Amino acid sequence: MHDRAAPVIAIATAPGRGAVGIVRISGPALGPWVQRLCARTLQPREATLLPLKDAQGQAIDQVLALYFPAPHSYTGEDVLELQAHGGPIVLQLLVARCLAVAQEKTSDHLAAPECLPGLRLARAGEFTERAFLNQKLDLAQAEAVADLIDASTALAARSASRSLAGAFSEKIHGLRDALIDLRMLVEATLDFPEEDIDFLEKADARGQLDRLQTRLHEIQQRTRQGALLREGIRVVIAGQPNAGKSSLLNALAGAELAIVTPIAGTTRDVVSQALQIDGVPLHVVDTAGLRPLEHPQVDEVEKIGIARAWDQIRQADAVVFLHDLTRAHDVAYQEGDARIAAALSEDIDPAIPVLQVWNKADAVPQQPSSSEALYLSAKTGEGLAALRARLLSLAGWQAGTGDGVFMARERHVQALLRVAEALAQAHQILNHSDAALDLLAEELRQAQNALGEITGEFSADELLGVIFSRFCIGK
Repeated sequence: MHDRAAPVIAIATAPGRGAVGIVRISGPALGPWVQRLCARTLQPREATLLPLKDAQGQAIDQVLALYFPAPHSYTGEDVLELQAHGGPIVLQLLVARCLAVAQEKTSDHLAAPECLPGLRLARAGEFTERAFLNQKLDLAQAEAVADLIDASTALAARSASRSLAGAFSEKIHGLRDALIDLRMLVEATLDFPEEDIDFLEKADARGQLDRLQTRLHEIQQRTRQGALLREGIRVVIAGQPNAGKSSLLNALAGAELAIVTPIAGTTRDVVSQALQIDGVPLHVVDTAGLRPLEHPQVDEVEKIGIARAWDQIRQADAVVFLHDLTRAHDVAYQEGDARIAAALSEDIDPAIPVLQVWNKADAVPQQPSSSEALYLSAKTGEGLAALRARLLSLAGWQAGTGDGVFMARERHVQALLRVAEALAQAHQILNHSDAALDLLAEELRQAQNALGEITGEFSADELLGVIFSRFCIGK
């Protein structure tokens, strides 16, 4: 375990060359070390241009130094940021100089203390972890920092910014406060039964619980939308050879990503592309054509491609089962589709939606009407808009809600599910003619604990380690 009280240092900008690079240092009582490093006293929160020199007095670079005394900093500790030219060697030299100054003695006396003992390189996410531990951010806001950095669409970035500003946390805190009020009434009834508190009627326990469940349902809807914005939709295109899977990928991407030929089995490996539909990330995967492994034209390479195709199908959020409209009446083709359909029903989770899509509509003017299937042309683009809309619908995206969505994660969705289950149990207990208030109190406590996991009020060290280890180093 690393000492969380020790000062830490890291390069806070992305690896590689850039116009500007930042070195960040955070820790308690940095003042004397900052003055020694910079050879002057820095005014708080004022940018100071100065040469940062090495041990021989030679300037490493001209830097802008900004000093933020605690608690008015990102981490809640003293923070120094050095902005320099963004070459990796320059930034590494600055880090090395900072570490060297930290080890220098503060006086000539025997066994004099180091200037900044314990200064070490930061772990991934440690600056934001310290901001959380010092109550500058709650856990949901801290996660939003990483989500804002990783956002793949403008809508995702706006939603992450909204969560970072506290929109999600405010909803959770409001729900928690209402839950605490209800818990207090239950606990009071348990602790002082002689007071003859008519809990169920006078305190409107049922009404309070109903309102809690209504508020929770609204938060769950927005949280699922936020999780979808963060995680995106993984869509796998599957079907027989030459159904137009690669052409459909190219049409959705608007670029020639996959090789398209009339030769069956052209696609031998997985080809994927990240897209977006109405701001929602979409991960489209093109796979090898599915046909029996004993087919005479299937060689060893294609067998591997077919096996990988099925691996991708099992990991999908949705499967586009693509059919060739020009071969709809071919008996052999029908048999091939039937084999794939049977394998899909047996081999994948029933919760994974399978969308029936017929391609090459441009070559068959008269198409059968069906409420289940979609007809399109990857060649002309006809029907692509309907496919995009159907994919969003299958994923659970609600059009028009983007501006009110806050970024969320799957763990938030699962925590809210546990809250819903606990409140449902509490509702059943309340509706019983002889309500067991001790059981009711326990269900409400479980619900509050699950809410606390979202904002970090009841988080174990192991959970914090997993969350912050996924950040970049300088955060």
